[in-house]
This record gives sequence, C-alpha cells and structure tokens, in this order.
Amino acid sequence: MITIWHNPRCSKSRQTLALIEESGAAVTVRRYLDDAPTAAEIEAVHAALGTPPLIEMMRSGDKAFKDLGLGKDSSDSELLSAMAAQPALIERPIVIKGDQAVIGRPPENVKTLL
Repeated sequence: MITIWHNPRCSKSRQTLALIEESGAAVTVRRYLDDAPTAAEIEAVHAALGTPPLIEMMRSGDKAFKDLGLGKDSSDSELLSAMAAQPALIERPIVIKGDQAVIGRPPENVKTLL
C-alpha cells in the first residue's frame, strides 16, 4: 500500500498522485493539511526518506518558515515542532511505501516506489 501526503492545490502533488493511479497501485490519500501528521509520524517519514537533514523535507521558502525564525541552523527539534504545528511547512507531496519514502519533486521520483 502506498500513502501520499497530498495537497490537491499543488500541481506537483496532483501530478504525483496521477502517476501512482496510472500505475494501478493501491493508494491512500492523506490530505495532510486537514489531517496533520504527528511529530512521531514526521520523524518516521524522515527516517524513511533517508535524508540526513530534517530541513530537506521542509518548505524553507514558505513565509511561515521565515516568520517562525527558522533557518538552516535550526535544531531538528525546532523544525519537527514547526512541521507538526504547521503542516504547510512540510514539503509536498511525500509518498510512503512501507519503510521507504520519496518527495515527489519531481513527480517521477515516485516511480522508485512503484
């Protein structure tokens, strides 16, 4: 089973979801802005992404990122708390399958999970 943390207003998220659906894979769509992931879920996805810096799964260009005073030198606990409190800061889309995950930027990244 594949899960996508999806924002239907985002073109990359829509494109990634379309690739998953076209492949015929079973998919669960989680509208993460309405159903915010917990800090523990974010940590688990971060581990599945295999990206060392937590900041790489954040929308660091987002206004809220700057408003919160976050930066590349922010601690992982600060970044994690910010994403849990404001899920719009989470890069989108994120696709999860088992213990693996990818960020759908570009959407073709999802093909590694299909």
